[in-house]
Amino acid sequence: MDRSASSPAAPLLVLAAAALWGTTGTAQALGGAGDPVVVAAARLVVGSTALALVVVVTGGTGALVRCLRPPSLAWTLTAAVATAIFQAAFFSAVATTGVTTGTVVALGTAPVATGLCAAAFFSEPLTRRWAGATVLAVTGCTVLVGAAGPGASTVEPAGVVLAVVAGTCYGLYTTAAKALLEQGVPVVAAVTTTLGLGAVTLAPVLVLRAGELAGARPLLMVAWLGLATTAAAYLLFAYGLRRLPAATVGTLSLAEPLTAATLGLVVLGERPGPWAVAGGLCLLLGLVLVALRPHRTGAGVVATPRPTTTTGEQDLP
Repeated sequence: MDRSASSPAAPLLVLAAAALWGTTGTAQALGGAGDPVVVAAARLVVGSTALALVVVVTGGTGALVRCLRPPSLAWTLTAAVATAIFQAAFFSAVATTGVTTGTVVALGTAPVATGLCAAAFFSEPLTRRWAGATVLAVTGCTVLVGAAGPGASTVEPAGVVLAVVAGTCYGLYTTAAKALLEQGVPVVAAVTTTLGLGAVTLAPVLVLRAGELAGARPLLMVAWLGLATTAAAYLLFAYGLRRLPAATVGTLSLAEPLTAATLGLVVLGERPGPWAVAGGLCLLLGLVLVALRPHRTGAGVVATPRPTTTTGEQDLP
């Protein structure tokens, strides 16, 4: 991909995707479903099915098969397991500790996890900027754990831990997706296959407890989460990503926690205390530091460092 060939519409596509992702926690809260893991499973099933239909209509079934053959198979399975755990942990975190805190912790942890995975799997160097962002993220999580106070929305340590798990799996998924994309797998096919296998992983939960989604509100929630925040959002993100450098995409993706926090305040009436706000700001600052790391080579052309093995720089959340 030529990262210098940016399209004026590309940033808008990524912003739209991030904004859609930012509605997931609020949609879950308004949907009235009981078990967050059931919600996560339903979201993956609906979203991956819709994406599979897109692939079939566009004649991309061969790329789906390619994801299930060596050398892509190992990365496909890694991404599938990571996304299944991410979905379950994220929705459980939001249900436990609130939309604002759960989303900010998960999104603040994700770039840290991505850096560690890249270093472990591809020997990418960990810079001082990354280390500073890590300190901010850990500090933010620590502050958030003890942030509950009179009149503030409760911050549950268990929910924060679940959010950290979600962010870690987010980073692992991104790393595995990079490897798939560098191997030449089309973006939509890679996303469809990994989300589809993730749905298979959580399918037993959905089969056993699908009754919890009965009713108009839960069904509308599943439709929104599956079609809008999974299928549509991933497609918007993928097409925007084709014309933007990864650092720019990381910055634009800050619309996700911003959207989640705004909806938590305005729609759900969440009122984080001052320490929770401070912890959230630390996490967001760490995210900004990671997203805005410099990647310029030659005559000002934006580029990203090449890993020592076959990986790409296209991030998929």
